[in-house]
Amino acid sequence: MKSLADTLLLPGPFSEIVMGNTALVRAMMEAGVRSVSSYPGSPTPEIAEAIEALPQERRPFRFEFSTNEKVALEVAFGASLNGHLSVVFFKSVGLNVAADTFVQLSLMELTGGLVIVLGDDPGANSSQNEQDNRHFARMAYTPLLEPASPQESYDFFLRAALLSRKRRMPVILRLTTHVCHAKSRVNFATWTPQGSPGAPLFSPSRGPYIPLADSVFPLKRRALEKLRSLTEEEELVTLNRTFQNGNPSQGVITAGLPTLSLLDVLERSPKKPDILKLGLVHPLEEEKVASFLACHEEVKVLEELDDFLEQEIRALAQKRGLSVKILGKEDPEEWIGEYTPEKVGGILNRLWPEMVPEEPFSEARLPFPNRPPQLCPGCGHRSAFFAIKRALREEDITVADIGCHTLGSLPPYRVGQVLLCMGHSCGTAAGLSLFNESRRVVAFLGDSTLFHSGLPGIVNALFNKHNFTLVIMENGTTAMTGHQDHPGTGRNFAGPTERIPLRSLLEGLGVRSLREVDAYNQNELTKAMQEALSEEGFKVVIAKHPCMLKLTREQRRAGKKRKAFAVVDPEKCSSLRTCLREFGCPSFQETGDRAEVHPDLCIGDGSCLSVCSAQALSLKGEPSPQEEKP
Repeated sequence: MKSLADTLLLPGPFSEIVMGNTALVRAMMEAGVRSVSSYPGSPTPEIAEAIEALPQERRPFRFEFSTNEKVALEVAFGASLNGHLSVVFFKSVGLNVAADTFVQLSLMELTGGLVIVLGDDPGANSSQNEQDNRHFARMAYTPLLEPASPQESYDFFLRAALLSRKRRMPVILRLTTHVCHAKSRVNFATWTPQGSPGAPLFSPSRGPYIPLADSVFPLKRRALEKLRSLTEEEELVTLNRTFQNGNPSQGVITAGLPTLSLLDVLERSPKKPDILKLGLVHPLEEEKVASFLACHEEVKVLEELDDFLEQEIRALAQKRGLSVKILGKEDPEEWIGEYTPEKVGGILNRLWPEMVPEEPFSEARLPFPNRPPQLCPGCGHRSAFFAIKRALREEDITVADIGCHTLGSLPPYRVGQVLLCMGHSCGTAAGLSLFNESRRVVAFLGDSTLFHSGLPGIVNALFNKHNFTLVIMENGTTAMTGHQDHPGTGRNFAGPTERIPLRSLLEGLGVRSLREVDAYNQNELTKAMQEALSEEGFKVVIAKHPCMLKLTREQRRAGKKRKAFAVVDPEKCSSLRTCLREFGCPSFQETGDRAEVHPDLCIGDGSCLSVCSAQALSLKGEPSPQEEKP
């Protein structure tokens, strides 16, 4: 069986069943990409996993995880200015972080080309919202292509790279969660390794690259002209395809994943609408869309999330004086969630019952119990929350941030009562502490998020003398998105690098009240929190412990097997259920009138032993080895 590296490095042509994210990496290789940068976030991390599978000496481009999405985009921008085809990828809300840079790109001459791969998240599978990033394309005068499958992800990337290099402009390739993670057979072309990069091509004469004052207007005119002329590009307009079913009455205009759901729904329909599938979503190919509208009595615009296409199509129909009836989002639920076949079937059933007499895939509506997210067995965050909660009062205000520790807001801990975005906790906590003499404020921040966007809030708290306690949850990795390295780990994607120690960093910034405790040492952590909360001003408590999921995986790979698990002594158990109701490790299960530990779930870390006031918990066997703490 071929490894992923062997598959990606085949000279081709060949076909293989791969994930959409994997197909993108082969497309990058064939397109001649030189620089790839990113910040991890679902649904795009598997792109980096496929890159990592390539031996570094045979990897045809340089890759880095940057400290955040804005920096990642700027690295790609700089490489493009030197004549190198560049790629940046991140998740939907990552574009918010990069937006200050992104909105300027269309004004620039990107000598080498730049493709921005966006992983949007309809259904909020791993995001705090369902934002529709197509609006950014319109705001920033940037073309946007939207594939529907792994094959189209590969094909569309090649088109995007060709266009970007030819027109010296940024191009967005927008994928959604199902397109990123779907697997299907993809037909690949040939790939020939490149030679070494040429001399840097940056020259101010290609600009101007300083968009200030009067220079902005000619740059904007040029960006608008580039955008308007894109529908003359043959390699782009062929991405817009029409499926004729001989139905002049009814048509559907759609794009991306909803197209595949629509085709699934229509498989058994006695009557099918004509379909216009848009691959070039922005700018709209007006002639093809207007022609489709003119040939039908009514047209349904089928799109996930916002009415982005619907607005443009309605405006086009009004401008052309077309009498076609345009059917958009008729129900508020059409603005929410992924357009699965079940959802699309329901929409068409309500709209055209003669076409879809009953809602297909109704068996998918069988009730399933909710599966709430939870911290892994042995997670240091659980131990930290258990200890910290003992130091809190009911009236205290706790501010969550983005990371695994966000799950502390759920039962049984309920620590973290407000959440916005990555790095917000210090700024929000500072505001909550104003005019507040009675309720203590505690903010939480992960070590990875600290480097991503947490430092400005810490500096602001020091600069403006805010009064709250910050708990930094240090687990030595970017755990939630797949254990990527960050500047505090001493490694980057290419290997060892200089480590930035958290304590030294905070002391260098001027933090004077600073405590550092292993999260498994619950009594000491509770005491540290009590001391910090009794002080005025800005205080920091570092609750540190390695990510146990990462650690146990590394131990298994090294041949170290787990030799211990927790057990409950039924003679000592007093049935207080503290282990179940307050500590909440998923290894604990309720059996009759007492708790038991499931030996297949317990990792033998021993973090629960001090939780039981009856001392009914003990480890059976040898404790698991642990590497040096971060």
